[in-house]
Amino acid sequence: VWSWFTGWFNLLGQVAITAGIDYGFATFFTLFLNLTTGYPDTVGWILVIYGAVLVVHGTLNTIGVRLVAFLSDVSAWWHMLGVLIIAVVLFAVPSHHASMATIFTKFDNVVSNTTLHAAFYVFMLGLLMAQYTFTGYDASAHMSEETHSAAFSAPRGIVASIGISLIAGWILIIAVTSVLPSNPTTYATIAANGAAPVLLWENALSRVGAELLLLIAVVAQFYCGMASVTANSRMLYAFSRDGAVPGHRHWHHINPRTRTPTNSIWFCVVFAFLLALPSKWNTTAYAAVTSIATIGLYIAYILPTLLRRLQGRDWRGGPWSLGKWSPLVGWLGVVWVCFISVLFMLPTVGLSSLNHDTFNYAPIAVGFVLVFAGGWWLLSARKWFHGPKVQGTEEELKQIEQELTARHGPSVPSAG
Repeated sequence: VWSWFTGWFNLLGQVAITAGIDYGFATFFTLFLNLTTGYPDTVGWILVIYGAVLVVHGTLNTIGVRLVAFLSDVSAWWHMLGVLIIAVVLFAVPSHHASMATIFTKFDNVVSNTTLHAAFYVFMLGLLMAQYTFTGYDASAHMSEETHSAAFSAPRGIVASIGISLIAGWILIIAVTSVLPSNPTTYATIAANGAAPVLLWENALSRVGAELLLLIAVVAQFYCGMASVTANSRMLYAFSRDGAVPGHRHWHHINPRTRTPTNSIWFCVVFAFLLALPSKWNTTAYAAVTSIATIGLYIAYILPTLLRRLQGRDWRGGPWSLGKWSPLVGWLGVVWVCFISVLFMLPTVGLSSLNHDTFNYAPIAVGFVLVFAGGWWLLSARKWFHGPKVQGTEEELKQIEQELTARHGPSVPSAG
């Protein structure tokens, strides 16, 4: 039952994270096109870009693991160099920089209709984007079957990605906030705008400078979305292989030519589009999608951690461990995930302004998974679901690999 609910919340989070990343790309790419070509920046046109990028990411993942592996390598360098370029430009070029007091202590609530108008509540809601950013590192686990020395490389990749994201993100945030304008009117205009980073860059640099930095961010988002579809499809493939998803035989089919779970890829693409479709009518849809992604993924992340902590000294670990820090980190993680799972389902606007256009529909998505997965478990799955299945013995897997190699050439096991 623990495995069952971990899988279902992971599936919810994986689909939602793909939706959040690619919708974020569509929003920023629309801004870029609007600046450079006059492309309309209405929600309908954002959805057009959103649907198009999902199709592109689905196609890239369908073509084969070699191309995705190459683009993943490019992505790593693009992200690191992109952060460095943006930080250097923002620190070096503008003539005005905000003081350290402004960067680290200034707090403004520019949303007048926020629930209770409380600064603390506004601050806590602001944690969503930070928490949402620290997701996706489980891609190392989803790609472990395609990775050399996975028992060591996968957990090391997870921990390394957290450390790198923390440092790079911290530098990037300081660089962006360092160019906050001193003029109160300009500051208020930028702070209340959904395209605040772009306006900040334009005010600090120039129109062309803002476009170039925005292009760096947009390409990084594109690579992120591609990787998310990859991890999403592998998770669905593995969960379907366990028989835990309706139509599972269809979703864990492997394309013999590309050796990718093609059907799972397009399942993820279609449902990611549907999850963000309410943005056409709901102005808080992006916040809802990112909330769903964060809640779903973190519940899935923390359930194995909880079980590991409850097992105590009986646990037989692998070659990678946090050592003496493991109990503290584990229990803090359990408490924190319980807290954010409630926080991110709360309204983002004042109760007097709450309607169909501003409703945070994260509780509906999370509740649906609880009811559907829970009901299916009680009615049927508890009788036949016994956890993850091993796909054949080591000898059978070697035989399959030899047959595929004879037909289609060698694979790329290090693509993860």
